[in-house]
Amino acid sequence: MKELKHLNKYLYKYKTHLIAGIIITIVARIFLLFTPRYVKAIFSTIERYMNGEITKAVFRTELLHDILVIIGAALVGAILTFFMRQTIIIVSRYVEYDLKNEVYQQYQKLSLNFYKKNRTGDLMNRISEDVSRVRMYFGPAIMYSINTITLFVIALIYMFKDAPKLATYIIIPLPILSVIIYKLSREIHRRSTIVQQFLSTISGFTQESFSGISVIKAYGIENKTAHDFTELAADGKHKQVSLARVQAWFFPMMVLLIGTSNLLVIYVGGMQYINGTITSLGTIAEFIIYVNMLTWPVATVGWVTSIVQQAEASQKRINEFLKIEPEIQNTVTEPTDIHGDIVFKNVSFTYDDTNIQALHDVSFTLKEGQTLAILGKTGSGKSTILDLIGRLYDIDQGEITINGTPIENHNLNTLRSHIGYVPQDAFLFSDTIKNNIKFGKSDATDDEVVEAAKNAHVHKNIVKFSKGYDTILGERGITLSGGQKQRVSIARAIIKSPKILLFDDCLSAVDTETEEKILNNLKKILIGKTAIIVSHRVSSAKNADKIIVLEDGKIIQEGTHDSLVNAEGHYKDLYLKQLSKTE
Repeated sequence: MKELKHLNKYLYKYKTHLIAGIIITIVARIFLLFTPRYVKAIFSTIERYMNGEITKAVFRTELLHDILVIIGAALVGAILTFFMRQTIIIVSRYVEYDLKNEVYQQYQKLSLNFYKKNRTGDLMNRISEDVSRVRMYFGPAIMYSINTITLFVIALIYMFKDAPKLATYIIIPLPILSVIIYKLSREIHRRSTIVQQFLSTISGFTQESFSGISVIKAYGIENKTAHDFTELAADGKHKQVSLARVQAWFFPMMVLLIGTSNLLVIYVGGMQYINGTITSLGTIAEFIIYVNMLTWPVATVGWVTSIVQQAEASQKRINEFLKIEPEIQNTVTEPTDIHGDIVFKNVSFTYDDTNIQALHDVSFTLKEGQTLAILGKTGSGKSTILDLIGRLYDIDQGEITINGTPIENHNLNTLRSHIGYVPQDAFLFSDTIKNNIKFGKSDATDDEVVEAAKNAHVHKNIVKFSKGYDTILGERGITLSGGQKQRVSIARAIIKSPKILLFDDCLSAVDTETEEKILNNLKKILIGKTAIIVSHRVSSAKNADKIIVLEDGKIIQEGTHDSLVNAEGHYKDLYLKQLSKTE
C-alpha cells in the first residue's frame, strides 16, 4: 500500500464528497435491509391468519403495510444508491483528471534525456491505462468496501439475534468464498500485470509504425511489419486468454457458493423449524434473502483486494516517473531580463545516453543584434549549441551567460519565451496551418499570421490549398512537403518576435532561390535581434556578422565570410565546392 500513499492528498482534497458518499452508502444499505425483515413479517402475518389468530381485514391491512414498507425502502435505497454513485464514483473521475494532469505536467518538466530513454507507447500507457486502474481504487474499491462492511455488520446482528445456530451454519461458506476469490484475484492481478506490460509494448510498436509509415512504405516492408505485429499480437492473445481463463472461474464459484449457502439455509433452517427451534418459516425466507444480499459483498472482498493490488502496481509505475527530478531545474522564480548578449566560455558537453562529447572547450561572444552562423560536418556539435542556449541540457564545464548572467540564473520560462527556435526536423501538430503558426503567439491576428507566412515565403503555397490557412495537417505535418514544413516552422518562430532566434539548418529542404528570398526577408526581421544560423550552406552563412566552423565539437575556424573565404581551411573548401555546383 506504500505506493498508494501518494494519493492521500486527493483523499484530503475531496474529503467532503467522500464523507458524504460514505454516509449515503451506509444509509442506503440500511434501507435495503428492510426487505428481509419485512418479508419475515409477511410470512408471520400469513401464518397468524392461517392459524386464525387475526381476521381477514387485519391480515390485509398488515400485509399491505409490509408490502408498502418494502417498496418504499427499496425506492429510498435505490435513490440513495444513485446519489452514492454520483458522489464516490464522480470523485474517482476527479482524481483521474487530477492524476492525469499531474503526470502530464511531470512529462513536460522532464528533460530530453528522459525521452531518449523511454518509449512513447509506454509513456502513453502509463497516463491512460495505469491511471484508469488507479481510478478504480478511488471509485469501486471504496464504494464496495463500505457497502460490504455495512451490510455484513447489520445483517449479522439481525441474523444472530433471530437464529444464532442457523446464522453460524450460513456464514461458514462466506469466508471460504472470500478466500477463493482472493486467491483468484491475486492470480488475476499477476496475469493482468503481464497484460499491462504487453499493452505498453504493443502501444510503442504501433506508435512507431504509424509515425514511420512513410519509411515503411518507401522500403516496401509492409509485409514484414505486419508479420512482426501479428507475432506481437499473437503473444498478446495468449496473455489475454491466460487472464480470461482465470477470470472465467470468478462467477461460477460465486454461483456455487451462493447455492451452497441457500441449501444450508433450507436444510438447517427446515430441520430447526421441524424441531421447533425456529417458530416461523419467515425466518428461513429472511435468511435466504440475507445470504443472497451478503454473497456478492463478501465476494467483492477478493475483487476489491485485486483492484487495490492492480492500483498499487499501476501507481508504482506512475510514481517511477513522478519521483524523477528534472535534470533542468528552474531555480529562479521571478522573471529575468533577456536582451540577446550570448557568451560561451570554454564550454564542454557530453551526452549522457551515448557518452559522446559533443562540444569541447567552445568559446565565442555574440552581442545583441548580431547574427552568428555555425557550419560544420554532421555530428560536429552545431545543434548542441542551440540546445544549450535553450537550456534543454546543462553543460558539463565552462559557462554560458546571457546579458552577463549565467544561463542557469535566468528564469527558465522567461528565457524560452524570448527564444524562437526552428529545428532541423520541423515538427508540426495535427491542426490547421494557421494554428501551427500561431503556436508561437497564441493571440496573433490573422494579418500577423499571413505576414509571418509571407516572410517565411510559404504564403503562396498555403493559399493554393482548398481551405488555405484552415487546412488541417496530418500527423507531424505529413500533408506538407519537407520544404513547406520548414517554412511553416520558420513562420511559427518569427511571429512571436523573440529577442533570440535559433535556426537549425532549417533551409536544407528548400532550393537556393527560395533560400535567398527567405534570407532577404529575415534581414529586416533580424534587425535588433540576436540570431544563430546553423547550416551546411555557405549561402546561408555569408551575411552573418560572425561565422564559426566546428569539427568534432571544437572551433577550427572563426571570422567573417570575407576573412574565411580568403584563408585556407574548411570554410573556403566548402565555399568553392558549393560555388562550382551553382555554376
